[in-house]
Amino acid sequence: MTKIQNALGQQAGVETVKVLFNAAKVKADFDADQVNADQLAAVVTNLGYEVKNVKVKEA
Repeated sequence: MTKIQNALGQQAGVETVKVLFNAAKVKADFDADQVNADQLAAVVTNLGYEVKNVKVKEA
């Protein structure tokens, strides 16, 4: 959990990260001009976790 949070938090444009481990979800606030959801999903995948789907809610 901390591993995911730290890795995503170090990405350019990421403002906040919340890992909901029991729900198997990650919520992140990020600047879409600097990073996109697919790039963040790739970070999680590279840590060895499966990303089943990606949803983006516009602020």
